[in-house]
Amino acid sequence: MLTVYDLVSIFLVLTAAFAWINHRIIRLPHTIGLLVMGLVASLVLIGAEFIFPGVLPYADLARIIREIDFQKTVLDGMLAFLLFAGALHVDLERLRDRAWVVGSMATVGVLLSTVIVGVGFWFAAGALGVPIAFSWALVFGALISPTDPVAVLSTLKTVHVPAILKAEMVGESLFNDGVGVVIFTVLMAAAISASGGGIDLVEVSELFFIEALGGAVLGFATGYIAYRAMRAIDDYPIEVLISLALVAGTYTLAAKLHMSGPIAVVVAGVLIGNRGLHDAMSDQTERYLFGFWTLVDEILNSVLFLLIGLEVLVLRLDSSFGWLVVVAIPLVLCARLLAVAIPVLALSANYSFTRGTIPVLTWGGLRGGISIALALSIPEGPEKSVILAATYALVLFTVVVQGLSLRAVVQRVVKDT
Repeated sequence: MLTVYDLVSIFLVLTAAFAWINHRIIRLPHTIGLLVMGLVASLVLIGAEFIFPGVLPYADLARIIREIDFQKTVLDGMLAFLLFAGALHVDLERLRDRAWVVGSMATVGVLLSTVIVGVGFWFAAGALGVPIAFSWALVFGALISPTDPVAVLSTLKTVHVPAILKAEMVGESLFNDGVGVVIFTVLMAAAISASGGGIDLVEVSELFFIEALGGAVLGFATGYIAYRAMRAIDDYPIEVLISLALVAGTYTLAAKLHMSGPIAVVVAGVLIGNRGLHDAMSDQTERYLFGFWTLVDEILNSVLFLLIGLEVLVLRLDSSFGWLVVVAIPLVLCARLLAVAIPVLALSANYSFTRGTIPVLTWGGLRGGISIALALSIPEGPEKSVILAATYALVLFTVVVQGLSLRAVVQRVVKDT
């Protein structure tokens, strides 16, 4: 049995080796290159095992991947630190100016996309002879509708986007995953219940306010405490340690209080990255703290995207639902288009938007490890395999195809205003 240290060592070695090869030879964007290399390596192992059983260490590597609880690794491990690292760089003034835009896409947009994807997936499954209950189709809609902040922030490092549009993309991706997790939790509880209708609108509203708004309040409170503690001293090792404690403590406390951990650490990160930067940090502390979190962001991103690529080794693929997986890609794209276009058009009378906002937000709506982690959290049953396969295919498509072509889309349709 491998220890936790063994698993960490294996993945750090693989990540470093693949990152070097990508940088020297393949030259894809860093995280996309790692995902592609992990996927290609997995497919080569699967193919070799099929043709020459036992020749390559397929079984050993598959066993190592199975020993990693992807859901806990992402949702209860990496996510808090990645979200905080991204939130540190958010411009609060610009985010405040676009609050209604970001808020509508992160709430109304996610709800709208969940319904469109769920209904469409259910109809497509019935037409293609794949049995799936309507309640589980809605669960799939909920887990795939929010954009992934890790994937979006990683891609934006390599693509120049006008400042206003970037603020909308970053703000939406940081906040809509918390909303999406709440919707997913509610719909999965309803799907598991015998009647499928065990949760009424009052319970849904209570859950949303407790998780989403409670998480925001908690993040502000813990962030403010950390800000005051950092302001009282000028010692960068201690201040970096305070930021680490802030992330781990806030996320853990949010879980214990049944509040949204992602929203809590995002709010705390925005507070430290703005108020803390201007009032509580010396130049030396700023340099070390932001440099530390940049490294944390890069390293965890690298491991996560490689792990996504290697996850194909343990997926339960079935050719019987292959066409449904293919149909899910344009379905989710259409839902994303409507989820973006409706809020933007509704707010266009009061807000000015960068030319090309709708196509860029649509094509830049990347999914990532959070969607896979949520799909893996579904209880064992006949619906899990098809939902997991569709989720994985969509994550690969959005990160690789949309991520690599986003620069071309931006250059074609965007004009700075």
